[in-house]
Amino acid sequence: MARPSKTAAIDYAATHDLTHGLLERASCPPERPFVLVKDVDKKGLRLRVTKAGGKHWQFETRLKGKLIARALGEWPAVSIANAKAEAHRLRGLTEAGTDPREIERQQQAEREAARAAAAAKVEADKAAALTVGEVWPLYIENGRPKRRDAWKPRYRSDLEAMAARGGEKKKRGQGLTRPGPLYPLLALPLAGVNEDTLKSWYDREAVAGKHQAARALMMFRGFLRWCAARPEYRSLIDRDAGKAAAIVENLPSNTRRTDALEVAQVPGWWAGVEQLSNRTASAYLRALLLTGARREELAALTWANVDFQWRKLTIADKVDSTRTIPLSPYMANMLATLPRVGLFVFASTGKTGRISDARSSHSKVLQHAGIEHLTFHGLRRSFSLLGEAAGAPAGAIAQVMGHKPSATAEGYRPRSVDALRPFLERIEAHILDIAGVQFDTQAAPGALRVVV
Repeated sequence: MARPSKTAAIDYAATHDLTHGLLERASCPPERPFVLVKDVDKKGLRLRVTKAGGKHWQFETRLKGKLIARALGEWPAVSIANAKAEAHRLRGLTEAGTDPREIERQQQAEREAARAAAAAKVEADKAAALTVGEVWPLYIENGRPKRRDAWKPRYRSDLEAMAARGGEKKKRGQGLTRPGPLYPLLALPLAGVNEDTLKSWYDREAVAGKHQAARALMMFRGFLRWCAARPEYRSLIDRDAGKAAAIVENLPSNTRRTDALEVAQVPGWWAGVEQLSNRTASAYLRALLLTGARREELAALTWANVDFQWRKLTIADKVDSTRTIPLSPYMANMLATLPRVGLFVFASTGKTGRISDARSSHSKVLQHAGIEHLTFHGLRRSFSLLGEAAGAPAGAIAQVMGHKPSATAEGYRPRSVDALRPFLERIEAHILDIAGVQFDTQAAPGALRVVV
């Protein structure tokens, strides 16, 4: 059969022996959107030529009665030989009853699975290298207790101090601060925190102080619980690492403190408080005994929450956000004598603007009174015991102190401020009587001074 002339018109209805020259001459007539140049050798292989001049390889066949079309690429980027080879492969698959599209889907799925596995490995490697020190600031920022909007300022400060790197100039005394007990744990990979590493850490820290190490451990347990509640860290940590028997059996005994003022000690303690040169500390210590408030609750008392007209105090509360208690007569007079130099009732020139540590003042009081040991919480216990001695109901005492309802001895019946007032005034009068304080309960706040 004679070879067609290179200038002869191409019969697009026929099949052709595909050559470079033939494909180069192929063009789409103006009246048609596209034409197909079909290969005589490989059935189903054709070159699609569009009106715009585009030339692309196609393969078409039928499988189980359905038309299958596959794009093979653009000519001449894909040569005639390569197009024929691919057409041959596809024809072999379809004749064997295999849909090439299904194979491509499987291959694509395998490629995606491989990419996902590679990405997961990268993330796993990153997670394995994640340190406690990288996650700890997130815990400080977001790990507030349940049903709380934020950490209590003192506890957050303790958390930060426990993990401090040290090396800063001491606020009191000479030299530099030491690293906090938790600081050595910050360098550990999160996935490396286990019973053995915590046991080794605790044994080293306990040499410096068992109680401090035990408190640091309790804080770190909270960190582990927080991590366990988050999907991104859950698989990396052992939540119960800090509860291992090897650690727990070496914790110091948690003996319940029972320190409180004995009745015979009240006069000496009160006299010592009255003799303090720091009048703010003196008033603060007396207020702790007269209200049974927690030390931080009372230290944060602001003038805006002292109502002299209706004789009420609104103070921060450990259980609820605040609680309101009566402002008893002696308390009202004592607070009225304090200078108003800022936001806080018990003001200070320190950074916080309020009294933050009255331990040195209290130590002088204890030394003056010959009392060996009494904590600030012991003053709170003293209020409760003296309140019982004054005949106040346990529920009223608990409500003034801000105890949970379940902690009250009697059936809990919340009382209004006015209903609490006679009980708190009775307790105050009882304490003043024991202390030997002569006070006119009818005196207007600030009008009279107390005579001891």
